[in-house]
Amino acid sequence: MNVEKATIYLVEMNLRHPFRTSFGVTQKRDILLISLHSEGFVGWGECVSEQGPWYSGETINSSKHIISDYIIPWLKDSQIEDPKQYPKMVNKIKGNQMAKACVEDALWDLYGKMNEKSLKELVNGEKKEIPAGISLGIQDSPEILLDKIKGAIERNYKRVKIKIEPGWDVEIIKLIRDFYPDLQLMVDANSAYRLKDKLIFHSLDRYDLMMIEQPLQYYDIIDHAKLQKEISTPICLDESIKSVDDARVAIEVDACKIINVKPSRIGGITETLKIHDLAKTIKIPLWCGGMLETGIGRAKNVAISSLSTFTLPNDISESSRYYTNFIIDPIFELNKNGTLTVPEKHGLGVEIKEEIIEKYKIMKESI
Repeated sequence: MNVEKATIYLVEMNLRHPFRTSFGVTQKRDILLISLHSEGFVGWGECVSEQGPWYSGETINSSKHIISDYIIPWLKDSQIEDPKQYPKMVNKIKGNQMAKACVEDALWDLYGKMNEKSLKELVNGEKKEIPAGISLGIQDSPEILLDKIKGAIERNYKRVKIKIEPGWDVEIIKLIRDFYPDLQLMVDANSAYRLKDKLIFHSLDRYDLMMIEQPLQYYDIIDHAKLQKEISTPICLDESIKSVDDARVAIEVDACKIINVKPSRIGGITETLKIHDLAKTIKIPLWCGGMLETGIGRAKNVAISSLSTFTLPNDISESSRYYTNFIIDPIFELNKNGTLTVPEKHGLGVEIKEEIIEKYKIMKESI
């Protein structure tokens, strides 16, 4: 693949409802997209970095800088036969996983279209449908949260994830369990606690949770290992895992029993496949997490979730749950059994509505 042109967009996407975590409240998102052109084909990628360094050290501005000033010039002078060669090309860039992943996603989409294969086929995915879970942010009242859980159950979502933070944890989970004793339920702290808060997790241990996601520091593995020894509920690591090596170390020291794989957090699809191979060997369950992606990132996540090691319900909901404007066709809709259908068309498997991207763009730069 000889990339002839790259176009970077910044698109304003409006959320249907505010989404609150321990990081803060998100009402709208400015999202970085990239298209790569080669031999009449176009591949698309999405960057999940945010306006501020809340989830990670990356931001929209830093990602655009890395992509525009380093990765694209290197692509211009490179001949990539397979997207798996790309990580070696950008290996000299330390960190900046989300920027790297954005371009790699576009290369995979481009490669699939040029070779008439779907992304699912390229990664050797096995499932035709993937189980969908829902993530519910911190609400203004317990009553609102219970009402949202009721709606998720009626929609047949396979599991419900509740965001927690100090003051919105044990009592709210107790309340949920009183109403829904058999609900497939997990909690996500987004690094809101420290090891000194371990009694909170001892208390949560009694509520039969599927897992507790990233309770401690975003960079930590050792304290998670200490906490996991004291509770029976599986710890799932998210922010702590930025590569297959992080995953291996975390497993070796028993810091977690489950891993949330966000391809964009770990640098892209190639690194995801390495964690998939590790999980096959060690037999640790995986699931795919979400970052409020548009349809482009969502299509990538759905294809990745078709891998055999992704055995738990994923944080990938229907398209209409988050956004009011859609940039793909068809959008992802929830099946009656609480699953999403994996696209089988070439590349990402969805059509990109460039007229919608043009309508909502606030920046466009062609290189």
